[in-house]
Amino acid sequence: LVGIHPLAGHAENDLLRLAAAAEERSNHPLAHAMVDEAHKRDLTWKPAEDVQILPGRGLTAKVEGNECLLGNEVLFKEFAIALPSGLPAPEPGVTRLWMALQNVAAGYFDARDALRPDAANAIAALQHDGLRVLMLTGDSMAAAKPIAQQAGIAEVEAGLDPAGKLARIRALQQSGLRVAMVGDGINDAAALAQADAGIAMGSGADLAQEAGDVLLLRARPAGIPASIGLARATLRVMQQNLGWAMVYNLLGIPLAAGLLYPAFHILLSPWVAAAAMALSSVCVLGNSLRLRGWNPPIARGTAAR
Repeated sequence: LVGIHPLAGHAENDLLRLAAAAEERSNHPLAHAMVDEAHKRDLTWKPAEDVQILPGRGLTAKVEGNECLLGNEVLFKEFAIALPSGLPAPEPGVTRLWMALQNVAAGYFDARDALRPDAANAIAALQHDGLRVLMLTGDSMAAAKPIAQQAGIAEVEAGLDPAGKLARIRALQQSGLRVAMVGDGINDAAALAQADAGIAMGSGADLAQEAGDVLLLRARPAGIPASIGLARATLRVMQQNLGWAMVYNLLGIPLAAGLLYPAFHILLSPWVAAAAMALSSVCVLGNSLRLRGWNPPIARGTAAR
């Protein structure tokens, strides 16, 4: 949180206190930023009532008897709340969150995204593996572009609500691509469910976690290429096991049927067949256990190319 700007005579701490009460139950990064700042200032508040999350726009709540609304400009237009004119535009990389009390603009908050330390390496690892990386965000282009540049993402699509993200995933699939979606918020749930592979972050909303096919327990971008690498390694082991089983059966079935008997008068004893089956199972299990020694690409130092 880089700026708190009260309007209509409201005090800064009062505005932050009411906003923290409304956002306390939200998993959105902006909500965390406001609640953390309120705790730093030793502010206290009563729990909000009737909290309703409006995906891609914000939320409404009743706080200390006030009808509180927190969200973007789209939400303000939806509720026919006039935005004050003559205010400076947010700086590049800054997201602006508006607040209204009793349907009157009461102030706004400016927040700046901070890139996770391992994000750039994770993106580089994905691109090194030949994957095309896009950023789909509900933030404005001015807020999203600097973060995308720091992360090394060239394709950015901003101002997308949940339906917009879902439509973009479907468009990519209809063009013949297989799409993996990474997300952590309620706004990402539909896109996570639509994608060929939905990767949800463990620190995100419950709905996003349920919609994803893969759940990363740690909220670290490095887990994204690691999960893809582990999936590929697992698939290779499965193919190896299947190949071993096919070779074993192609050799074992004719021998068990008496292939050697006409020429050599040799028949397999039942205990030999049982031992061969046990050996086959041990080989498959041993090959699979090699995955325990697998290390993610970033740990091997191949990601930052």
